[in-house]
Amino acid sequence: MQPGRVTPVRIAVLVSGGGTNLQALLDALEREPGAGSRERDRAQITRVIADRAGAGALDRARRCGIPITVLRNAGDAAELLATLADANLVVLAGYLKLVPAPVVARFRWRMINIHPALLPAFGGPGMYGRRVHEAVLASGARVSGATVHYVDEQYDRGPIIAQAKVRVAADDTPDTLAARVLAAEHWLLIRVVEGLVRRGLPDEPIRLEDVQDELPG
Repeated sequence: MQPGRVTPVRIAVLVSGGGTNLQALLDALEREPGAGSRERDRAQITRVIADRAGAGALDRARRCGIPITVLRNAGDAAELLATLADANLVVLAGYLKLVPAPVVARFRWRMINIHPALLPAFGGPGMYGRRVHEAVLASGARVSGATVHYVDEQYDRGPIIAQAKVRVAADDTPDTLAARVLAAEHWLLIRVVEGLVRRGLPDEPIRLEDVQDELPG
């Protein structure tokens, strides 16, 4: 990014679990790209929102001094809209609830989700966490990966922004596959968020280049 005074994009992150994708974003926004500036000058996580008080991601937010909200009713569109009032971009990072349609409409093309498989395969209601990797292995698929897509009114059905492919090894278990896919999730989510921010949060869907069968580093 270029040094100078800019108005950072305000990112709200919705979570249900431990928050490793949240942590990856936090770390990326703190890194020094050079010229004395930081990615956080361009974008900042301004709120972390959970559907349950026990979500480990909330502890990560607290340690960074980021305001948190625990929703009383994740299906209440008015409550969620009020909580997101100051956000420019909404990131679902392990958030398991279906976002109410009025919220999707308000943040059309500015709400994204990360999913631990290559959509449209292995997505939809109930397909999250270990269940996804069990289904991939049971299918005999030789490639899995991660997908970042726009959120629409259905689970895992919005337009795809980018994918990262991960080879499935012959001796993989759900846990070993999950670990490699999680690394892909972290890198891909950072790449997509940075891409959207650098493009000024386009008002129409974009498609970034996929990463096939390899990850950087």
